[in-house]
Amino acid sequence: MPRANEGKHKSKRTPLPIVLILQKFLKTYEKHCAQSQTSVCPAIKSDLKSSIDSDQVLRKFMLVRSDDSPPRILPVSLEPLLMTIQDECYTLAKEICIWGLPLSNPEIARLALLLESKEHTTCPFTTLEIIDCKMDLWSLERLGKALRFSSLRSLVLDYCKFGKEELESIFSGLENNQRLQGLSLRYCGLGPQSGLRLGLVISQSAICKLYLEGNYLECSGALALLRPIADSAETQGKDRLTPGSPDAGNPPQRLQGIKKKIEGLMEAGPWLVKLHLADNGIDGKGKEGENGLSEFIQTLTYLIKYSAHLREIDLGNNVLGEMAAAEILEALRARKTGKLPVLKITVTPQISSDTFRSIWKNSKKSNTIRKKKKKVSSRTSVSVRSSHQGVLCGA
Repeated sequence: MPRANEGKHKSKRTPLPIVLILQKFLKTYEKHCAQSQTSVCPAIKSDLKSSIDSDQVLRKFMLVRSDDSPPRILPVSLEPLLMTIQDECYTLAKEICIWGLPLSNPEIARLALLLESKEHTTCPFTTLEIIDCKMDLWSLERLGKALRFSSLRSLVLDYCKFGKEELESIFSGLENNQRLQGLSLRYCGLGPQSGLRLGLVISQSAICKLYLEGNYLECSGALALLRPIADSAETQGKDRLTPGSPDAGNPPQRLQGIKKKIEGLMEAGPWLVKLHLADNGIDGKGKEGENGLSEFIQTLTYLIKYSAHLREIDLGNNVLGEMAAAEILEALRARKTGKLPVLKITVTPQISSDTFRSIWKNSKKSNTIRKKKKKVSSRTSVSVRSSHQGVLCGA
């Protein structure tokens, strides 16, 4: 028996120290860059060395274009990093962020294969950020297919300009997605026609955090987005108040526990918790005029009154007007009367001070200060600054 136990102990490998793992990773990464005739990403190298020096696990890879590189310097590429992750079986990182790079079809194909990987080579990433990057239609279609099978919890595609076909490629990968919970499409050029498709995706998936600042949804697009979500919230809210219904008398908190996790899957929604619609041209000046704004506000107030899941709305930099603000205030009061969770909301300060203060008082009071996004490029940084001119009520 003692010998058998000894054999068991010998068969167990002692894990390598994280320093050795990262040193080997850096060496392999540099080798792949040399073989592919691309540059080592300074940010990746710096983060690896910093983690080695501090004996800390590297959880996030930041692949960033160097703005001050001379034209003769070889470009930074995504492919050597992905090859290294696979070769070294590095499963400790959870986030991969790609900023300001033109991404080729082979690079996206390799990324898609990694996202789809299961069994022996399970993809470690739960967050994917592709910011201010150029991708053609083929790449977006391939990425969309990968999203259906990935384990991602958060997808950020800010500052990537999409046409109708490109958007459809992404949306097709989000349909009935029961893993992804956060979706960010800031400054992507989304127009009114995108609202209906987005609303269907959100209402039939696990996505509960939606960031759409800096687009062009206007009243019609924002209305199309909210309508199926607000209808569902209104139905659930009235069921809670109807005697004899299965949900009658159930406290709102119980609804938060409906979402079931089964092997990483969430029950289909809508489960909207955060909604950011700042700077989307939501006002009475579009084609629909004041009627369009009135219809949007009516739908929004249903969501505010009845949604037990909603926690945060950002409507900054949209000129809603005094009447719309007053309706939002009444909805917040009705929410409070219905004993739903407190909602923090951002509105434009271009309303009367009394209404503005009342909305603030009925919103969750702020303990944090909104931070500006990191500078992506000289072009996008202007857009970033413009998205933070509104006043946060109860952040």
